Amino acid sequence: MPSTVLSAATLGIDAYPVHVEVDTDRSLPTFTVVGLPDSAVRESKERVLAAIKNAGYQWPRRKVTINLAPADRKKEGSAFDLPIAVGVLAASRQIKPLGLAEFALLGELSLNGNVRPVHGMLSMATSLHQQGLYGMIVPTQNAREAAIANGPLVYGVSSLSEALAILTGDARQRPYELNVDEVFRSNANYGVDFADVRGQDHAKRTLEVAASGGHNLLMVGPPGSGKTMLARRLPTILPAPTLQEALATTKIHSVAGVLPPGQALVATRPFRAPHHTISDAGLIGGG
Repeated sequence: MPSTVLSAATLGIDAYPVHVEVDTDRSLPTFTVVGLPDSAVRESKERVLAAIKNAGYQWPRRKVTINLAPADRKKEGSAFDLPIAVGVLAASRQIKPLGLAEFALLGELSLNGNVRPVHGMLSMATSLHQQGLYGMIVPTQNAREAAIANGPLVYGVSSLSEALAILTGDARQRPYELNVDEVFRSNANYGVDFADVRGQDHAKRTLEVAASGGHNLLMVGPPGSGKTMLARRLPTILPAPTLQEALATTKIHSVAGVLPPGQALVATRPFRAPHHTISDAGLIGGG
């Protein structure tokens, strides 16, 4: 009997829901993934197979077909490992999940069945907010980030077995709780301060005018004169970002894979310092 597991995929800094459909057929044992998967998704077979066996279950000796719907959008990343594994076990009737339709699953699987964090968790959690779900099962390391979306209840798991225990009702795990406003206030730390600058009175006055009026600014000077040092401290005198601006910044960091481990929200205005030899395409993007 086919099974369906809800998941999500990133598209730029946004995301969209993906239904992972799993069907097993009495044919020669094969594993096929359709729905425009990338190489990371196609390679999920080996990770999922080993994780299922190491969790104490059997890989079905049947033809296994995975469909990632909608089929007309490219699917990238390894976040489909966990939903594929659960879908295979449900389709082969090795588990009887009580509320599979009420959960979304995201996470990469290691060969020993552990669940690893994935990129773009905030974007994916936000996209699932309107799906009317009861909860989300995500890697433990991504639980704080997923909870920031203020959507369904978030359950952090460290292994495939823990995820299955929640779905089958064998575990009474409490959802991850997070005070978004408190996290927003506690993360507003730049590490530097505009007040640190001594001298450079003309440059500081110019930066203050640019910051107060929201103007663009070009600083020209010899190497070592303090241009980067001043620019790095400029965000500390800019108006504090709103929560929506902080969420957008966090999405970019998360999708790019540069969100610091354990940090749920980037509540500071970003500062980027590309090398002076960077090309136009490298600076603003090409294609």
